[in-house]
Amino acid sequence: MLAIIRIISVLILSITICIFGIIYCLLRLHQSYYSDFFGRLFGSMAPIFGITVKIRNFSNNPLPKNCIYISNHQSNYDMVTVANVVPPRTIIVGKKSLLWIPLFGQLYWLCGNILINRSKSSRSHNILIKIAKSIRTRDISIWVFPEGTRSFGKGLLPFKIGAFHAAISAKVPIVPVCVSNTSNKIKLNRWSNGLVIVEIMPPIETEQYEPNKIRSMTEYCYEIMKTKIDALNQEVIISETQVTRSFKPRCTK
Repeated sequence: MLAIIRIISVLILSITICIFGIIYCLLRLHQSYYSDFFGRLFGSMAPIFGITVKIRNFSNNPLPKNCIYISNHQSNYDMVTVANVVPPRTIIVGKKSLLWIPLFGQLYWLCGNILINRSKSSRSHNILIKIAKSIRTRDISIWVFPEGTRSFGKGLLPFKIGAFHAAISAKVPIVPVCVSNTSNKIKLNRWSNGLVIVEIMPPIETEQYEPNKIRSMTEYCYEIMKTKIDALNQEVIISETQVTRSFKPRCTK
């Protein structure tokens, strides 16, 4: 019963957000960067799923004005976890097929986000590099999921080099965003689905990297994100274990 209530609630809210968003964007086409605003709206649905999202180093951490954010991509639940920390004037890189999702795809495009064809990797790289080089003149940042697809519980997948090529070419910093595990964590019929931690890591400067060092930078970013995600997962396990113990009834004689 709880699962049905959650599904209906999320569907109603998602459709409402999308319809409102499409109308809002069409009325304000000259201001085409709204991913942060609608990300917060979708992120506000986390409590419906019984998730507590803990965000670190966002509002209290000075982030680069123009950069490329990279984040792990786990599942559709990213819409209510990582969406909470998309900064203002940030456009998100997504696959072209998103456009065909009713209402959501149209809102995604109207927010000024980038839709690329992942089957044509060379063309996608060129588009990403071109936009990255205009980051400062357009006063924007770019959000990329370097795994290229959702991991669905397989852990952090190998990174594609597109985002790192773009960052080095444009000489803008990379900011990793790490999200603790959500795979097999959220059960729609369970009242509480625990804690998810989203942490923004310190910027990584790219100016010292030459174009022939793209792969080494890709590997470096992969390793530091994997280490951080593993640490966040362990922290979540310890935190939830402590909560469970605190609610465990004590035997009295």
